[in-house]
Amino acid sequence: MDAPLKVCRKCLLAEMSEDDYLRSLKEYIEEYPKDRRVSDEEYSRRLGHCTGCDNLSSGMCGICGCYVELRALKPNSGCPDPSGDRWSIQI
Repeated sequence: MDAPLKVCRKCLLAEMSEDDYLRSLKEYIEEYPKDRRVSDEEYSRRLGHCTGCDNLSSGMCGICGCYVELRALKPNSGCPDPSGDRWSIQI
């Protein structure tokens, strides 16, 4: 059995397998500094709004193209939906 492909942080997405990219994304979320992220409760609340949104597709926002799990993690981020305020910047 081959060893998993070691992914270079400077490689293009096209050079990574989908599994490697998703693994890298999950690691980034897990390692994001606790003092620079919203609380677990706020994160869950935000993602709850995203999962109920018609613009969510494969973890990505259809409005802005972000990965919602990353956007929802950061206190200075808000929902990009111009039709309403699903969740806003936490001050």
